[in-house]
Amino acid sequence: MRNKGYSFSLEESSQIINRFGADFFGHVNGGLSVFCKRWQLDELALIPSFSANLVFTCTSGIFGDAVLKIGHPDSVYIQTEFQALSAYGGRPFCNVFDIDAAGGALLEERLFPGTPLRKLDTLEERVDRFCSLYNGLHMLPPEGIVFPTYTRWVERITDYMKGRQDCSELYGHMEKACELYRVLTEKYNRSMLLHGDFHHDNILLSSEGSYVIIDPKGVIGDPLFDVPRFMLNEFEDELTAELAAKIERMIVLLEKQLAIPGPILRACLYVETVMGVCWSVEDGAGPDECAKLLETAAFAEALL
Repeated sequence: MRNKGYSFSLEESSQIINRFGADFFGHVNGGLSVFCKRWQLDELALIPSFSANLVFTCTSGIFGDAVLKIGHPDSVYIQTEFQALSAYGGRPFCNVFDIDAAGGALLEERLFPGTPLRKLDTLEERVDRFCSLYNGLHMLPPEGIVFPTYTRWVERITDYMKGRQDCSELYGHMEKACELYRVLTEKYNRSMLLHGDFHHDNILLSSEGSYVIIDPKGVIGDPLFDVPRFMLNEFEDELTAELAAKIERMIVLLEKQLAIPGPILRACLYVETVMGVCWSVEDGAGPDECAKLLETAAFAEALL
């Protein structure tokens, strides 16, 4: 499948269609030539992540080394990411170059070497770097821009799970998580601009030797709720006693550096974990996967 800027292999085409649908693939394949002309793009290389957007590394005749993200033009995510990056205006976030809102495309800075935080050898190092970025990060949202809210995230997935008669145990966890969230917001109720997906793979090493933040969701809530995605990224494939001990050690480190009580961090982690497994159900997880998801929710509950 060819366009002016990039030639998709048959395998790539199949993966994109399976993940996003044929209409989205047609949108991307047709739009790439427009984006390449607008930003003078060359040397495009597809990053095979296939998460919320398609992502390419590239060079721009206008901006230099860049990353091109393409989402569905009807999706708000590209626009909220652009708005969040623009609000922060650079470091510790990556620089945003331009957006094609109608085409659902965003062009931003490419970081070198771009090594994710997860590559640091020790838990202590990872926590230190995360906390150094987290402290003082959050800001009041700019006036006149409407961002989604963390509260709505919690309420929406709870409502969805209520209608899933085949997932009653997971819905029980989501009900409990929703109630825990309400309790947390009695004290932690500031309305700040959050990253919304602040984990290891969205914290990359730059050529200057410092870590830079990428891929903000742009969501409104208390800064407390930007901690649990990082915690959740320390989970491993096997839910063992050793993993539980590592999570407990991480909570102690975070409690000390962020001055957030351990029980609060445990509650946040449970809320975020349960939302994550329920989003997987919504995305079409099969029966075998659902059994594993239930185990993950129970593991986070045991940490309470």
